[in-house]
Amino acid sequence: MPNTKSAARRMRNSARKQVRNRVVRTQLKTAEKKFRAALATPTSSADALRAAISMLDKAVKKGVIKRGTADRKKSRLALALNRVAAEKKK
Repeated sequence: MPNTKSAARRMRNSARKQVRNRVVRTQLKTAEKKFRAALATPTSSADALRAAISMLDKAVKKGVIKRGTADRKKSRLALALNRVAAEKKK
């Protein structure tokens, strides 16, 4: 239990932010899973990549994840798409 009024307020704020962060992180994981599942079809995988990148950028803007983390994830998703596209050309 918090001992001061300000500590109680910080506890309430932290709980509220924790819920928001959990929701956003869950949405990020879902978007990444949808992208990986969509890699089988090239047209839908490009759309899924755009959606995942958009969600990552929004998470950074909200302060849920760091910029470098989002950049790394976007790079790896794009590499996966390019790898699949290169294999289909062969």
